[in-house]
Formats: sequence, C-alpha cells, structure tokens
Amino acid sequence: MPVTLSLFTLYRDPAAAVRWLVEAFGFEVVARFGAEDGSVAHAELRLGDAVVMVQAADGHAPAPLVGTSTSRAPVLTLDDDAAVDELFARVERAGATVLIPPETTEWGNHRFEVLDPEGHQWSVGTHRPGAAW
Repeated sequence: MPVTLSLFTLYRDPAAAVRWLVEAFGFEVVARFGAEDGSVAHAELRLGDAVVMVQAADGHAPAPLVGTSTSRAPVLTLDDDAAVDELFARVERAGATVLIPPETTEWGNHRFEVLDPEGHQWSVGTHRPGAAW
C-alpha cells in the first residue's frame, strides 16, 4: 500500500513563512492559494520527497520550547554530513534560531536543530527514520 506523509504547519504569517522556507531550506512552491494582495490561504512546498503544507494559524501557536525541543519537529534527512553542514549554514544565514548546532550523535546521526522565525522546530540529519540500523 503506497503511503505519502506530508507535514501540515500553521503560521501567523503564512506568506512570510513560505518566503522563509524557500530561502532557508530551498523548498519549491508547488501550489499557492490566496488573494491578489499576496496573502496565503494554503501553500504546498516540496524539497526532494518532503512536502510541507502551510496555512494561517487562526489563533494556534507553535508548541512551546522546553530545553532544546518543542516536542515535535519535521525531520529532513540528507545523504551525508557535508549536505547537513551546508544546509545548516544556509538556514543560519536566513535567521534560524539554533537549538543544536551540527553534531554527530552517539548513534551516528549528523544533525542540527533550529527554530524558524515563528518558533517551529526543524530537525535535519543523516539518520533516515524507519530504515534498518
């Protein structure tokens, strides 16, 4: 049975979130619905096989930060340590708040963790969830 998992994320300013996700991570906008004033009612962004859907928060807030985690974060998996480090440099230049700078964990995941401008946590690393160890 084929299954596709997409992330649905709510933002107070979805148009700004779309711009930031494109700049910081290199997402490509594949669908955008809104008004002529540039507002975004719904947008879909793709990076490789990852898809993020962005909509207006309508009063919802991101999960609170406790230590270095909001308790939920999309996980982007890259092929190697160099790709992780390159993406970290890009998201840091775009103004992400760094929670965990690039590191290699004891289980071999080269990763970093950041918050986007609205406080949503993003995890990037080389570990591919669901793959055999």
